[in-house]
Amino acid sequence: MVTQLPGSTIKYNFYQQTITFNRPMQILIKENDAIQTPGKSKLFYVAVISLITALGGLLFGFDIAIISGTIPFIKPYFELNGLMLGWTVSSLHVGCILGTIFTGIISEKLGRKIPLIIASLLFAISSLGAALAYDLSVLILWRMIAGLAVGAASMLAPMYIAEIAPATYRGKFVTFNQLTIILGMLLAYFSNYILSDIENNWRWMFATGAVPAVLFFILLLFVPESPRWLLTKKKDSNALKVLEQIGDKEYALHEYSEIKKNLVIDQSFNLSLLKKRKYLSLLIIGITLAVLQQFSGINIIFFYAPEIFEKSGFATNDSLFQTVIIGVVNVVFTILSIGLIEKVGRKWLLVSGSFVMAIFLFGIAYSFYAELNKEYIMIYLILGYVAAFDLTLGPVVWVVLSEIFPNKLRNIYLSIATSFLWFSCFIVSFSFPILMENLNAYITFLLFGILCAASGLFCLKFIKETKGKSLEEIEKIYLENEH
Repeated sequence: MVTQLPGSTIKYNFYQQTITFNRPMQILIKENDAIQTPGKSKLFYVAVISLITALGGLLFGFDIAIISGTIPFIKPYFELNGLMLGWTVSSLHVGCILGTIFTGIISEKLGRKIPLIIASLLFAISSLGAALAYDLSVLILWRMIAGLAVGAASMLAPMYIAEIAPATYRGKFVTFNQLTIILGMLLAYFSNYILSDIENNWRWMFATGAVPAVLFFILLLFVPESPRWLLTKKKDSNALKVLEQIGDKEYALHEYSEIKKNLVIDQSFNLSLLKKRKYLSLLIIGITLAVLQQFSGINIIFFYAPEIFEKSGFATNDSLFQTVIIGVVNVVFTILSIGLIEKVGRKWLLVSGSFVMAIFLFGIAYSFYAELNKEYIMIYLILGYVAAFDLTLGPVVWVVLSEIFPNKLRNIYLSIATSFLWFSCFIVSFSFPILMENLNAYITFLLFGILCAASGLFCLKFIKETKGKSLEEIEKIYLENEH
């Protein structure tokens, strides 16, 4: 196969060789060349920049979980009923929806790096703003601003890692993002527990988020731009430099060739593409998968765990300690998922995880219904449910969403799918305290169990197995199966 490089006059140093783009240049690459993995030193570099980018996930996890520890204190401070508590908790997700929509537009124009830097600043500012709030409306405003950052990070971090990681390691590296989300949640749970007995505790809980946000901002300055985005903007020489940073000469040329084969550089997103059935059906799959992840009910545990444990008989401090245990289980099982995702594959983790989570939710519902020593049984059922999520839906949904969309549409489609994810999260987090007040715990958890089972059936029918495939190969797998 012959690949034509750009015809500019830029000199490019490639392993002590200088290439001058003063006229169209052709590089011969074997059609069946299977070079896909950089050397160990380069692979370590990719892992490092993936981890740095995934710190956006840590802040994402911290901001969505920190509210759980503040609930026992802001509820009496602001005199919140079920409706207002639901709005206070879920207001973050309104910002998330807007954040993903605007980020999709901004990342199309400015790339992946600059929007991540903006998000890091929003994380820091909103943490301090929430800590200083003396009025509920001000607190909600700052939580919405935090949501802008969470929405941006939730979309950009997995997308960037997917675009820069080698195909055989992409699943593991994208899972770094889920691991840092969980670590951020554990950090929030632990800080909530430590700070629970001090004066103005909920203010300090919010304020602690500024520290990792500043660290994220500094480290992002050393991260390169996505080579795939650079190629969409016809910045071929810059893309080659980044590809050389993350792999050897052969790897860089191979990846350049593969991306160029599948990328229509002069075709940017327009609404007419949505009318094409193959693209529309792919978008619907992504949206449905994102919605079902949230309708699994996982965030009612992450946001309202202290409330749930109190209803099961635990005291407030004990309930906060149980959330720390949940955070530890999150970390352990997310680490295990990193080893599983490239061995077991995407599809069967999603299918099995959905059904196992449904079983645990049915157990929680029955525990409330039969009043079975809930304070002892509930913690085990919840931990089993959380562990199943961490092994399966938690990391794998983000991996699949970062993979399945075509190169030329990835940032826009991922933005749309992620905005639906956060809208679903808003519905769940807003409605949960209302459901608990007006229905009962048994019916509430039974409903989420049914939705988990529906997720398993959906994944069984519509999700394709794509482990070890390049982004370009995945695009063919999904689009060629459309009729």
